Amino acid sequence: MAKKQFKTESKKLMDLMINSIYTNKEIFLRELISNASDAIDKLYFKSLTDNSSQISKSDFKILITLDPDAKTITLSDNGIGMTAEELESNLGTIARSGSLDFKTANGGNKSDEIDIIGQFGVGFYSAFMVASKVTVISRAYGSDEAWKWESSGADGYTITKTEKESVGTDIIMTIKDDTESETYSEFLDEYRIVGIVKKYSDYVRYPINMYRQKSRQKERPADAGEDYKPEYETYTELETLNSMIPLWKRNKKDVTDEEYNNFYKDRFMDYSDPSAVIVSNVEGAISYNSLLFIPSHAPYDYYTKEYEKGLQLYASGVMIMEKCADLLPDYFSFVKGVVDSQDLSLNISREMLQHDRQLLTIRKNLEKKIKNELVSLKDNEREKYESFWKNFGRQIKFGCYNMYGQDSKNLQELLLFYSAREKKLITLDEYVKNMKDEQKYIYYAAGDSTEHLEKLPAAETVLSKGCDLLLLTEDVDEFCLQVLHEYAEKHFRNINSGDLELESEEEKKAAEDAGKESRELLDAMKEALKGKVKEVKISTRLNEHPVCLSSDGPLSIEMEKILASMPNNGEKPVSDKILELNASHPVFEKLKTVFAENNTEKLGKYADILYNQARLIEGLPIEDPIEYTKNVCELM
Repeated sequence: MAKKQFKTESKKLMDLMINSIYTNKEIFLRELISNASDAIDKLYFKSLTDNSSQISKSDFKILITLDPDAKTITLSDNGIGMTAEELESNLGTIARSGSLDFKTANGGNKSDEIDIIGQFGVGFYSAFMVASKVTVISRAYGSDEAWKWESSGADGYTITKTEKESVGTDIIMTIKDDTESETYSEFLDEYRIVGIVKKYSDYVRYPINMYRQKSRQKERPADAGEDYKPEYETYTELETLNSMIPLWKRNKKDVTDEEYNNFYKDRFMDYSDPSAVIVSNVEGAISYNSLLFIPSHAPYDYYTKEYEKGLQLYASGVMIMEKCADLLPDYFSFVKGVVDSQDLSLNISREMLQHDRQLLTIRKNLEKKIKNELVSLKDNEREKYESFWKNFGRQIKFGCYNMYGQDSKNLQELLLFYSAREKKLITLDEYVKNMKDEQKYIYYAAGDSTEHLEKLPAAETVLSKGCDLLLLTEDVDEFCLQVLHEYAEKHFRNINSGDLELESEEEKKAAEDAGKESRELLDAMKEALKGKVKEVKISTRLNEHPVCLSSDGPLSIEMEKILASMPNNGEKPVSDKILELNASHPVFEKLKTVFAENNTEKLGKYADILYNQARLIEGLPIEDPIEYTKNVCELM
């Protein structure tokens, strides 16, 4: 039969398919196996309405045959097959989908028994990524005739009559010769083929078989002497390469914890069992199964740029994407797992999704499931949740702060912070429930360590008033609380920013009186510090310490430290600092004496020492260590 041309602008389109549409050459096997599964589905569907067919579902199979000497891979199925007209229609027109026609003709059947994987006829042409010639031999169900379709690429194809004993289709690919940049012969290696099948097609519903060479020890001869050495022989055995039934499609009550744990460790290369397993089976506008895992520890690269989030995405048991990042928000990027749906609208190569709304629906549902699981873990298995929090809490807090806090209200009940009073991690809800009736704020202190924060002058004051104090030690903590702004109608208050409003009326009046009485002293100290502080005032947040620094405005001293440590070519932001003095401390009496003596130089040195001591308390460096040391020595 004369060679025919493809019914499209064949050469240009074929080149596009071979070189552009698919990003990975190994995809060809996934596509052809999916097409074979479709062909079997069609015949099985037909057998359900054709009483004379006498076809059993257990008879169906897909066979892969490797012939390295002939440089061929043959993929065979015993599905519905194709007539000459169907070969012409399905393979002669690039991008025509016989599977889609079948699905449409049968009302988009979504039963568990019938599920057409393929939606585009393009998948067949992926074979030309690795093959110099493709031969298709097919015999349609109900026909005694077989036909051969053959093509070497965009130049065209031939269809000729041939012989075939049984119904179904054989696709014979002659593998291309290796080049300097491409090694096509790898696809003739059985271990490589097994790996591709396990990766992409492990859950195709029909057995994928391949004859594999194996080795075994020969039986010891009866007359063998003591010096007998074992002998081995090679043999060929038909092996089923795929699992067929995915774990996520089995009823949860029929799966053991050990099976889930082993699946997680094998699939995601972890040595530890997961902290939690989340199983979903959703039916509706878009139906899907999901099996998610919350790891028990953070991967070594989790907080680096190299880490890639994402869930494995399957369409009807065939893996489409190894890491679909769009299925998870960043704050749940630690979650591992798989999502499998037969309703996804895929693009021409099935490697990307066409409609974001489908993905968005799944993502929203998964977010709710993950959050509910974490809330349950927090409420019912606190020790396990605290272990999770130590690994991934930073990511949750970043989720509260990121995107101007758009997700903060959704995540706030998951937050944990260290309590100075309870000496353990607590939730915001637990803090509020234990607040005194008259307490106005949720108090917190931010710094490098809980040990240092507990010793802050203002921390001692807050705790002595019977209030709890949250100790924040991660750089994202204060940003997180500032974005939250309030919880349960209680505003957050940094103990070194703004009034604590814990003093009694008598204490407040005493501080005001002392401030008025010493106004000239305070102004003189401010002048001596030459713009280093916005104000010098009498403190209401000091009990035993003589001095402390506080800030005025939205930028706290701790936030200044964090921003200063970040790479920034411009000017570093600086907080407005206030030097607060304890009017009842002996040091203040000494200041009044020096001021009364009109010794401006000495007062300036005292102001410098106290200012730098306050900086040290806050974990800030001394601006001029030499000057500070000199002043201390002179005044000693």
